[in-house]
Amino acid sequence: MMGLGSENKTASTSSKLALQQLGERKEEEELARTTPDIAEATRLSKVEQQAAEPRETWGRRLEFVLATVGYAVGLGNVWRFPYLCYRSGGGAFLIPYLIMLFLCGIPLLFMEFTVGQYTRLGPVHALAQICPLFKGVGLATVVISYVLCTYYNVLMTWALYYLLHSFSPSLPWQSCNNTWNTVANCSTGFPGNATHLQSASQQFFDHKVLEMTSGIERAGGVRWELFGLLVLAWGIVYFCIFKGVKSTGKVVYFTATFPYFILFALLVNNVQLPGAKNGILFFLMPNWSKLLEVQVWVNAAAQIFNSIGISFGSMISMASYNKYNNNILRDTFIVSLANSATSIVAGFVIFSAIGYMAHIHNLPVDDIATDGPGLVFVVYPEVFSTMPVSQLWAPLFFIMLLCLGLDSQFAMVEVAVTFIMDGFGKKALKVFKRKELIVLAVCSFGFLLGIPHITRGGIYVFQLMDHYTAVVSLMFLAFFEVLAVTLIFGVKRLSVMVENMLGKKPNLFFRICWQFLSPMLVLGILISSIVQYTPARYGKSYTYPLWAEVLGWFISLVSIIWIPLGALHELWTTEGSLLQRLKKSISPTVDLESVSEKPSAESIALFNGP
Repeated sequence: MMGLGSENKTASTSSKLALQQLGERKEEEELARTTPDIAEATRLSKVEQQAAEPRETWGRRLEFVLATVGYAVGLGNVWRFPYLCYRSGGGAFLIPYLIMLFLCGIPLLFMEFTVGQYTRLGPVHALAQICPLFKGVGLATVVISYVLCTYYNVLMTWALYYLLHSFSPSLPWQSCNNTWNTVANCSTGFPGNATHLQSASQQFFDHKVLEMTSGIERAGGVRWELFGLLVLAWGIVYFCIFKGVKSTGKVVYFTATFPYFILFALLVNNVQLPGAKNGILFFLMPNWSKLLEVQVWVNAAAQIFNSIGISFGSMISMASYNKYNNNILRDTFIVSLANSATSIVAGFVIFSAIGYMAHIHNLPVDDIATDGPGLVFVVYPEVFSTMPVSQLWAPLFFIMLLCLGLDSQFAMVEVAVTFIMDGFGKKALKVFKRKELIVLAVCSFGFLLGIPHITRGGIYVFQLMDHYTAVVSLMFLAFFEVLAVTLIFGVKRLSVMVENMLGKKPNLFFRICWQFLSPMLVLGILISSIVQYTPARYGKSYTYPLWAEVLGWFISLVSIIWIPLGALHELWTTEGSLLQRLKKSISPTVDLESVSEKPSAESIALFNGP
């Protein structure tokens, strides 16, 4: 009876609320009919009230952890790390990789979590408070994340295409008897050293999925199948993030955990295949002489940086939705170690399968091992075509790729949305009325920018964008972000921020890394990237024309240019010496209602600067 009484009471309350809302709506309609000016003023007042609401937060700490793990663990863990490890000394590569993880990855992730959670702002406005002279760095991270998400979703489009075709009675990439095959040079296995032959899976990717042309200068028109799937991919992204962290926090319970079930299922299956042992040995066999090569150490640092997602702005943005005293130190270790452990497990999964293919076709592992999109859209589909129960493993694998990619995509799009809401929230809501429509506009514009990638020459555009965004631009942004936060803003003030949130200062290890080791490592990676710069290429033979190279550098400058522009704007609009403007920072914006303790007087004094 108690339950029945509660239900009756709830129903009565709901009825009253509904009648009250109906009455308010009628009053609004009558006001709009009789006095439209007053009605419009009332509406704008409500919009401003919505924009002034306290910043939303994650529903639970676990949601933040899953979202950040999902963002860090992406496609690069599957297609980049295993091959890099194999090429850089096998098991010996794990030594520089783990050293760079603890000296660079973990300290800098902790730094970004600290900045985001303390200021409760996205990267643009957070870095403008930390170091106004380098406020352009924050805007540059938003630009690079948004540019990246416009072509990253093309990978989701390809994964959707493969997923749909994996439900066919027979996998379409396992034979040469299809309309898209060039039978004269098609091989049902891997061609090895026979350079005039292509595998059936390579021809499926080139001639069926992409219908690729001979170069970037021949766009060849839109691939309408991919166009529809790109719409679907962006639709999935929109409906997962349109309610902000409230909706994203629920979605990541599936997208961040499901890939691990598939990864471990593939691991159990693959290690039992003939030849798997040889593939794993190729992956892990230590080549100690490689440790003497500087490039191996640079590769290790670059992999840590790219994998965790430092300087993309996403970690700052997601941390800004935390409660003020959330234990970000614990979360830093969880995210960093989960990311690295996943990379190592993925290495076992990938190379056990490659060893199996080498055994089947009697080829060296070196002839099959590759990285990048070719691994997951050419090599691995070929592996499935010879596996027992291939109709089961192929769909599961591509669902795993979708989950891995979508988590990263959520975070990159959310950076742009956070920037708009932090900087133009009231104005944007006056135009779009609701935040959901702002998210829709961001996703729609990203979709339009992705269309060149789904033309028949789109793969060349994709490779050009990836090279100049993820390789060239990122290290410039990383260097200036570390310079602004750890050296100009200062480790002392950063430590006080941590103390106010966690109740104690960061230990000596973090302070040394922030002050000396991390900046030197980032500078070393930047210098190495410049010295060893190579123009973009597609495959082993295609080189881009000069105009495409110029376009690539322009793509890089789209993000980098905001750093000097932001500095010039600050110097032009503020007074004082250069040193004063370097050290100037604004008092932190903290939602004190969500804080157990207010920032200390020392913290405010440090923020106010000299």
